[in-house]
Amino acid sequence: MTRPLVRHLILIGLLFFNLQTFSQTDKREELEQRRLELQQEIKRINNLRTSNLKKEKSILTEVEDLQQKIRATESLIRVTNQQANLLTREINSNQNKIGTLRKELEKLKEDYSRMIQKSYRSKSQQSRIMFLLSAESFLQAYKRLQYMKQYANYRKQQGDEIKTRTEDLQKLNQNLAEQKKTKEKLIAENRATRAQLEESKKAQEVLVSTIRKKEGQFAAELNRKQKEINSIDRAIEKIIADAIAKNNEESGSTSREVFALTPEAKALAANFASNKGKLPWPVRTGTVVMKFGVQPHPIVKSATKNSNGVRIATDPGSSARAVFAGTVSEIIAIKGSSLMVMLRHGDYITVYNHLSSSNVRKGQQVNMGDEIGKIATDITDGRTTLYFVMFKNNQKLDPADWIYKM
Repeated sequence: MTRPLVRHLILIGLLFFNLQTFSQTDKREELEQRRLELQQEIKRINNLRTSNLKKEKSILTEVEDLQQKIRATESLIRVTNQQANLLTREINSNQNKIGTLRKELEKLKEDYSRMIQKSYRSKSQQSRIMFLLSAESFLQAYKRLQYMKQYANYRKQQGDEIKTRTEDLQKLNQNLAEQKKTKEKLIAENRATRAQLEESKKAQEVLVSTIRKKEGQFAAELNRKQKEINSIDRAIEKIIADAIAKNNEESGSTSREVFALTPEAKALAANFASNKGKLPWPVRTGTVVMKFGVQPHPIVKSATKNSNGVRIATDPGSSARAVFAGTVSEIIAIKGSSLMVMLRHGDYITVYNHLSSSNVRKGQQVNMGDEIGKIATDITDGRTTLYFVMFKNNQKLDPADWIYKM
């Protein structure tokens, strides 16, 4: 195999390694972002549990908080494991690249050494001037001069290439050392996280045993809470039905099921639909503590939970934010809840419930990310929770399908 062919193969291999590195870098950044988010979520849950120790809180609420923390901790362990595994692959890749660069560097040094030796022998046999003067013609002397320049440039190029490859090798060695340190740190962090997970599970087992001894009593408490949720959901459904009826009466439509849309409203609705799965969260930071739809209770097997939307626990003093541009169609205080703000996006509706105050007025145009109002903090359990609901006309939508990474 010729030297030019070997060099081309080496360059192709390095190009492949570089492309692979870019892909791994994106994945590494994505995992690191997710790890930081999970750490913030666990911190938020811990702060919530700490503040609630001063309040009279039911065992069921404590179990729900622990369950949320356990899920977040398990996710954190998975993500950290993925990061460690990715680093292992990157370390192996870097070691392969270091081997390739060392071989290439050795070949370059061998070539350079032979070139220097040849140059030295040539220099000792006759000087450059004699080499030029011995030419048979001016043209031949000119060609010899050009050859000498090209040879000198080639020597410089080889020297520069050796320098570049040496620097690349040093950088890779440095990166390798840093990656090994990062991996060791992640492994140590995961070890500590696993210990915290075991503590949470033990605490949960104690509470669960208490619940199971009085399952009927706790099932009754859950049923009472579910009735409150159902009452709020029915109130929101009625508000939406009334809004559809009023809109269509004003526009001359007889339909009571869907909004009669203007061309502008149709365009807004189409834009909203095209952003499915990409909408921002309705809070700056938060944790979903109740999902959409019907779910069995994780502890009290005879009870179920049902919700038209999602409940998001967030930091005290947080504000609800518009997930898309739209119009404030309703601001209502719902019985058994707090203030509710409803936004219309064509025939799509987003509802922000359990607010202590509103920053908007009815009929106001809002943009994505605008603050709707302050989220209320429950005086009994200390939770600052937004109840977020989505509809298309009178059809309930699962926010997890629409909000990015919910």
